[in-house]
Amino acid sequence: MKSRNLILALLFLPLLLHAQERLNERLTNDLSRLPAMDAVVDSFMNVWSLRGVSLSVMRNDSLLYARGYGRADGSRPMTPGTLLRMASVSKLITAVGIMKLQERGKLVLDTPVFGPFGILDGYDKYITDDNYYLITVEHLLRHQAGFTQKGGDPMFTTATMMREMGLSKAPTQEQLTRHLLKRPLAYLPGTDQEYSNFGYLLLSMIIEKITGEPYERWMQREVLEPAGCYDFHIAGNFYNERFPGETRYYMHKEAKPTNAFDGRGQVERCYGANDIHGLSGAGAWIGSTPELARLVASIDGISAGPDQLSAFSVYQMTQRLSDEIFSLGWVDCTDDGEWTRTGSFSGTSALVKVFPDGECWILITNTSTWKGSRFSRDTGALCKNLRARFGAQLPERDLFGE
Repeated sequence: MKSRNLILALLFLPLLLHAQERLNERLTNDLSRLPAMDAVVDSFMNVWSLRGVSLSVMRNDSLLYARGYGRADGSRPMTPGTLLRMASVSKLITAVGIMKLQERGKLVLDTPVFGPFGILDGYDKYITDDNYYLITVEHLLRHQAGFTQKGGDPMFTTATMMREMGLSKAPTQEQLTRHLLKRPLAYLPGTDQEYSNFGYLLLSMIIEKITGEPYERWMQREVLEPAGCYDFHIAGNFYNERFPGETRYYMHKEAKPTNAFDGRGQVERCYGANDIHGLSGAGAWIGSTPELARLVASIDGISAGPDQLSAFSVYQMTQRLSDEIFSLGWVDCTDDGEWTRTGSFSGTSALVKVFPDGECWILITNTSTWKGSRFSRDTGALCKNLRARFGAQLPERDLFGE
């Protein structure tokens, strides 16, 4: 009997190993090649002096195309499995975590954030504006909490925050929150909107408070790994803090060195100008475009594959209320079902675009342009052009399962 079990184990071992094989390790550029389309991407890169680009295309939850273009650094080519910072695309991931907590009965979207009935209790003595007690989880998700970037985004003016608080190093999340709660809100929660990275930091802290675990680990185990995303991490700030398989980031040629966020001297803007790690769920995730596609496949409501969110949660996240109200996690959702999420850092531009017919295009660069965050319009136009010209030529297959 023992010898029979051993034989069976040896027979099934290759299948077991393939099942455990990570997508980033399995996909190569050789699996996706469409010369005419690749030439358009190469031309786009030349126009904008991009060192590297990662592109994944999914249709009805099947990965049709995944390819890296250019270089991940001086010696490595960009591949489908190369890890890249995705900046504010991280907000989509955080929003999924919040929706999962709602489905598990741990919160509802109109749960207060502060005060005696709020999730983040213990901050009352720092609050000077009673309107803070009106802020709900949904206000944070929709950038309607009343926070303002006038005077500088507190998540990107760390040196100023350190001076104001008399600190010799970057503030912790709790220190920053206590400091910012002393400021009056710019408007009554729910009556207006202004994009807020700090609001999504608070959502990260809410996930930690409810789960009793570090944000990164809980999100990896409960949101990312169930979707098939095994190589997502919270980014480091400096070049020597990069993860195995992560790209190098590059600035455009006009960029000048700048002061490090923590006062350690002059740095390349994409390596130390901002406390990216401190952004947490507001902008710090890194991952590959194929694994990011897997996450989208798990939250798109398409019946072709299993979703980790209910149909109602998907509806809540993608419902369009008006031009003046952000969607939940997504930056824009149209009435006809086109969903967009963008992200931008020094050294990175990221785009996730889901079309009404179930096609999803994901593109991330490892190089800045002089346009900054406005460059997402150009990458969006590129993806629409590629989709119109070459969408019908993409192979009908599923690289997720091959």
